[in-house]
Amino acid sequence: MLKLLIIKTSSLGDVVHNLPIIADIKQYYSDVEIDWVVEESFADIPKLHPAVNHVFPVAIRRWRKHLFSKKTWAEIVTFKKTMKQNQYDAIIDSQGLLKSALIALCASGVKHGYDSASIREPVASWFYDKTYTISYQQNAVTRNRTLAALSLGYTPPTNAPDYGITIKNNASANRMDIELQDNYIIALHGTSRDSKLWPISNWVALGKMLAEKNLNLILPWASDAELRRANEIAGNLINAKVLPKLSIAQLANIISHAQAAIGVDTGLSHLAAALNIPTIAIYTDTNPALTGVMAGSHAPAVNLGGISIIPSAEEVIQTFNQL
Repeated sequence: MLKLLIIKTSSLGDVVHNLPIIADIKQYYSDVEIDWVVEESFADIPKLHPAVNHVFPVAIRRWRKHLFSKKTWAEIVTFKKTMKQNQYDAIIDSQGLLKSALIALCASGVKHGYDSASIREPVASWFYDKTYTISYQQNAVTRNRTLAALSLGYTPPTNAPDYGITIKNNASANRMDIELQDNYIIALHGTSRDSKLWPISNWVALGKMLAEKNLNLILPWASDAELRRANEIAGNLINAKVLPKLSIAQLANIISHAQAAIGVDTGLSHLAAALNIPTIAIYTDTNPALTGVMAGSHAPAVNLGGISIIPSAEEVIQTFNQL
């Protein structure tokens, strides 16, 4: 049996981008045991994949804020001991950062990663046993799948990605009590930078167009700023509902029952595509050719906009009609 450790710690979209390598690997190695190291706040994502054996959460973001705390160093020591308990045939660091390379050092096994010309922090490549040149000029999903293929000795795949996640039998995803009508669109309006936001007026205009189709707009949120935005959008619509604050697993459940997802450049838009929900991703400040949503094999996904290109509500609803 092949024993494999994947290191992809953050952020949400990047973790989702890495999911298809599991289906690729299992196509060539049917007898494989896969573990995954991920930032604690995103641990729900690999836990949704039935082929992931064990998820090891790390708390690098929290540890950095409390670097001189005894509790922090106790957690770090415990994590290192846990990693040393397992011997892996291959360790694949698809994060390509110094922090992830140092995590790889904590585990026993042959370490694979991008070479110094293929990652954001070239120093990380010094810590790998084997490195690979993989172009930046392709979607992140393709880069991850290529790295896994080269690391394990099979031809990089060109078929549509299989993200493989499901909320079925996932206790965390199903632990909630929210009444929703069947005909809803999930509006993923929150993102990490204000420059990636879609104007509230556009969300309101889109909501009114959806109301004409007897469709409801469901608005999740994760921060106080996102809650204020959600309330402002819903306050101008008769067909909108603001959700309570949910975990990623619970939100995955909500997304999985939507008729479609419409979202900005956020990890949740990638999660929607991974859950095989028809998805429209709206880009205003980044290049979707490199980080855009990539459809799986069961549902379409469309990227609109780009750097300094803001799609209109009319353009989004036209795309929605086509989906």
